[in-house]
Amino acid sequence: MREDSDRKTYVLTIAGLERELPIIPVNDKIAIASFVILGDCELVTACAPVLAARLPDFDYIVTAEAKGIPLVQELSRILGHARYIVARKSVKPYMKDPIVSKVVSITTQKEQILCLDAKDAALLRNRRVAIVDDVISTGESLRAMEDLLAKCDTRIVAKAALLAEDQAAERDDIIFLERLPLFDAATGKEI
Repeated sequence: MREDSDRKTYVLTIAGLERELPIIPVNDKIAIASFVILGDCELVTACAPVLAARLPDFDYIVTAEAKGIPLVQELSRILGHARYIVARKSVKPYMKDPIVSKVVSITTQKEQILCLDAKDAALLRNRRVAIVDDVISTGESLRAMEDLLAKCDTRIVAKAALLAEDQAAERDDIIFLERLPLFDAATGKEI
C-alpha cells in the first residue's frame, strides 16, 4: 500500500505491468482496490495472452457487461474466435424472449439482472463455454452467470478472471492471474 496524504493506493503487478489502484470503501468495514480495465489497452493486451494460455478449449467466451468486454474481445482475437457473448445488465428492446438471472455483487450492492437474448442462448446451447471477467470477488456475479448459462444448456469448461479478490483466490474452480486483497475501510490496511 502507498499513501499520498489522504489517498491510499495498492500497487498491483500483473502480466509484467504495474498499476497503482485507488483503495475505495464499499461499506463501513471493507474497501477494495479499484481495478478498471476499460480504456487500458496496454493492460488488456498484456494480460489476454497469459490468460489465454491457461484456458481449455471452448466454443464461446461469455462475459457480463461491461468491464470484461475489452478482455474477451482481445481473447477472442488472439484465439481466433469470431464471436463472444455479453450478458447484458438490463433487458434491451431488441431482445426476444430474454433469459434472466439475478445478482448482487460487491461493487453494485443492489440487485441487478444478467440477461441474454434468446438468439444468443440458442448459439450457446450444448456448447463449451468459458466465463471470463475482470475480477472474481464474492463469486455472486459468477454464480449468476452460471445460473444464466444453465438455462441455456451449456457446458461451462472454465471460469476465469484477471484477478481473484480475497478468498476467491483460494477457490480451485477458477483460473486467474493474480490475487487482489481486500482492505479495512477505515485504515486502508490490507485485511
